[in-house]
Parts: sequence; structure tokens; C-alpha cells
Amino acid sequence: MNEPQSDHAGSANHTSTTVNWTTDADGNRVGVAVAPGVAKRPGGTTLTGERVRLEPLDVHAHGDDLWQACDASTNPSLWTYMLSGPFTSASGFRDWVESRAAATDAVFYAVVDTATNCALGVVSYLRIDPENRAIEVGNISYFDDLARTVSATEAMTLMAGHAFDLGYRRYEWKCNVLNAPSVSAAERLGFSFEGVFRNALTVRGHNRDTAWFAMTVEDWPAILAAHRHWLSPDNFDGSGKQRQSLRELTSPLLAGRFPIVSIEFVGQLAGDESVKSFTNG
Repeated sequence: MNEPQSDHAGSANHTSTTVNWTTDADGNRVGVAVAPGVAKRPGGTTLTGERVRLEPLDVHAHGDDLWQACDASTNPSLWTYMLSGPFTSASGFRDWVESRAAATDAVFYAVVDTATNCALGVVSYLRIDPENRAIEVGNISYFDDLARTVSATEAMTLMAGHAFDLGYRRYEWKCNVLNAPSVSAAERLGFSFEGVFRNALTVRGHNRDTAWFAMTVEDWPAILAAHRHWLSPDNFDGSGKQRQSLRELTSPLLAGRFPIVSIEFVGQLAGDESVKSFTNG
């Protein structure tokens, strides 16, 4: 094979990707060689940061705290884009926590505040593919005392770092394309937009187009440096206000960005004016 080479591909929607390639014995372009290996499956390990610990989810250790946080939530959109919830009783919620803790297709963690030892949210790894070394983060349920805090970001830093430490080459984030907070969070954290899978799912009787984001093992060192800079106490003034946003630090690192969109009202065939459409702006 020849020495690895690169092509730079771009498009009008601001997606820009460097494709590394080489050639096979017949002169055909193929991807660069990947060292053999299998990533380790996550699970059973507590991930510890300055502000939070990610503990393997356990209904006995975390169920009561999480239900209190869930029941007290004032976020009306908390479960809108989730495949589970909402929950109206402690018993129903505890059943959900117990089922997620026992899941074999995903690995769930409770996000525990190190100062109070209270569980304030839930996160997970899913679509775990050790052979191809790809893994997704999802099922992120941040209740009021955790949402939009420095601790919430640190939890995501711990999850990403652990995935790459386990040997994964690709770390994914997927969400409903209409879930603007999730789209924004993905890019803020350093995930690059890769496209939209149309009609990907039916959720609660409604179509879901799924936006795909990812970061790679090659991306991670620069993204980690951005996270560490942002999480540093020096990045916050005496009142706790950030001096530099994480988005400022990660934006230059993105290989692709979610397209700017505007909303057009389009009547459904049946005349339902509540139906809307996204178009490129």
C-alpha cells in the first residue's frame, strides 16, 4: 500500500471533513489501516471528578434521590424527546430505574454530587460496539439541580474520557432533530454534526428524524483540552460567572455544524396548522 493521504471535503451547509485514505494493491482508494484490537465494555466502574461521581445505577442506592429530583423537576420538556417517562409515581419511577440498572444493551450511571452525595441525574452508554470500537452516550436525564451546571458538563467530560480510555475510536451523540437544546449541547461539548436520518423512528406516535453527531479518538485530545480549560477554577470569576464559554473553545474543533434553520408553517393535508417544517436558512 502507498503512504496515507488526505482529501478535504466540504459543502454549503458548513460540513467540512478531512478523509484519510491510502490505496490497495490495485490502486483503489481505501481507508487507512487500523491497528487490530477490541475495546473494553464499560460497566462496574465509578468515574470520579471534582464535582460529580458517576456510579453504576442501582435502585437501592439511587432510586429515592432520583425520584425526589424527578418529582421536583419544573422542566415541562424533560421527557418530551425521551423514549421513557414521564413518571407520576415513585413506584413507577423505581421500576424504570431498576430496569435500566439491569439493562444488557446499555450501561447506566447515576450522576452523584460529591458535596452532598445525592444522585441528581442519569446518563448511559448505548449502542456499544467493542469490535468496531464505537459507542454512544444517551438517555441523559438531568434534573433541575444538575441541568445547565458545571457539574453537568463535568459528567459529560468523564463519560467521553472513559469511552476513549476503554479503546473506543468513535463516540456518538444522537437526538431528535427538533430537540434544539440537545443539538446545542452536542456542539457545545465538541461533537461534530454528521447528518440527519429521516424517518428514523416513531416515538409516541410521531415521526422522529434523528440528528447524528460524533467525536473521534483523533478529535479527543483537543476537545479534552478545551473541557479542562473551561472546567478550571480560573475560568470562573468570584461570582461563578464563566470567563470563556465552552462553545468558544470547541467551535473551532468541529468537523461539521448543524445547519442554521428557520421554521415555516405548512398546513398538513388534513389542514392541521400545528404542523411545522424546518428549512435551511
